[in-house]
Amino acid sequence: MKIVAVTACITGIAHTYLCAEALEEAAKEMGHEIKVETRGSVGADNVLTDQDIKEADLVMLVIEIAVPTERFAGKPVYQTRTHEVTTDAAKVINRAIKWMQEEYDPENTDIKVAGGDAAVSSNDESAIEPEDTLNNMSNMGSGKGIGSQLYKHLMCGVSYIIPFIVAGGIIQALSIAFNNLAPNFATLMSQIGGHAFSMMIPVMAAYMAFSVVDRPGLVPGMVAGFMAIDTGSGFVGGIIGGYLAGYLTLWLRDHIKLPKNLKSLMPILILPLISTLIVGLLMKFVVGVPISWLNGVLTKWLESMNQGGASAILLGAIVACMVTVDFGGVLCRVSYAFAVATLATGDPSMIMAANMAGGIVTGLSLTAAALLFPRKFTRQERELSKSTWLLGLSFIVECGIPFVARDPKAHIIAQGGGAAVAGALISVFGCTQSVPHGGLWVAPIPGALGNVPGYLLAVAAGVAFAVVAMLILKKDVPAEQR
Repeated sequence: MKIVAVTACITGIAHTYLCAEALEEAAKEMGHEIKVETRGSVGADNVLTDQDIKEADLVMLVIEIAVPTERFAGKPVYQTRTHEVTTDAAKVINRAIKWMQEEYDPENTDIKVAGGDAAVSSNDESAIEPEDTLNNMSNMGSGKGIGSQLYKHLMCGVSYIIPFIVAGGIIQALSIAFNNLAPNFATLMSQIGGHAFSMMIPVMAAYMAFSVVDRPGLVPGMVAGFMAIDTGSGFVGGIIGGYLAGYLTLWLRDHIKLPKNLKSLMPILILPLISTLIVGLLMKFVVGVPISWLNGVLTKWLESMNQGGASAILLGAIVACMVTVDFGGVLCRVSYAFAVATLATGDPSMIMAANMAGGIVTGLSLTAAALLFPRKFTRQERELSKSTWLLGLSFIVECGIPFVARDPKAHIIAQGGGAAVAGALISVFGCTQSVPHGGLWVAPIPGALGNVPGYLLAVAAGVAFAVVAMLILKKDVPAEQR
């Protein structure tokens, strides 16, 4: 059977490529021919051609963000999420083939959504343009509940801000290194980095709205983000503004009826104009004041926990554990977004340091454990472990997915516990961080990390805890698998 697939995770970094590799390996073992298009943070790679799609028997979408799907019209399209494929790609392929053979109706252009009874129609009359219907994330969720939809839209926004916060944060950190050598150049670098970093909230709100209603949501979403900054409602205000902009524009789209000759004005004039004005007013007079007050309360609470003592140690342990314990899932994204928000003041953050230290522990501990105790890892896991140290140093926690899929209890306890140890020690040693990403590669940059020796010691302690936990919790694998 000829299969074409598209993979796209929230961040476009790890899951996107892990899923592609898993699909390719499983399809090869099963005797199928497959071509996988990856849509990661660097753009589309191995792009499917019209000929590829024409010859395909089945289309598989392994996606958590919006991707162009109108090109698959008339083909059986089966959608699932990344964690399903990384857990058991062969099972997902078999499930998709079974659906195609037993349930797919060539006369019906619905998309089968894995794990749910609902299908997604490419003939949805609510769309502004027919070719945009399948690209509308408000109709593309594999989860049917409102919570699943809200989470998906938030994660879409978060996925687009990562390059802004990484580039802006690191450029600002580099400016410190040039402060004595070339003060004017350092000032310019700080301004450039500051502009990139300041786009975090507007871009997040814009792409949250885009996830809800597609392109008409970009303008009101972007304005909502800037209004969140102006009113002092910050990160939380930006999230609320993104939802407001998206769902208000969606409601307007569905309720404003125009003659056919004026419909082309909807997405470029009428919807952005009305929704932007309403959202701007709501952000100014409804959202801004209470959320700004709430931000002040939360900031004071965090500052009180950050003053040292048991509360600061507990806070460091929690945020570090969250970023690791579900290997790039919901808790990881929440913890990371929270940590990045603490950098918005421009001051170095202990929470950011604990967050990244916890993520680094995952990859390093897997490499160390596989080297020290090879009997507890399969042949494939030992091969994967040769590169997990590099991913760990780069703060990519998803490298643990292939391991946790086979032995979830041992790895959740080991990596989560090791991260918590590292995060707690980050607080004890008074370590801070002023950049939002980069892993340990930013350590040589002056000002990027506060108390580098303490930071390294905290990470080493976390790795040691995780390795010992794996030794205790993991059983020896059968000889034929080693």
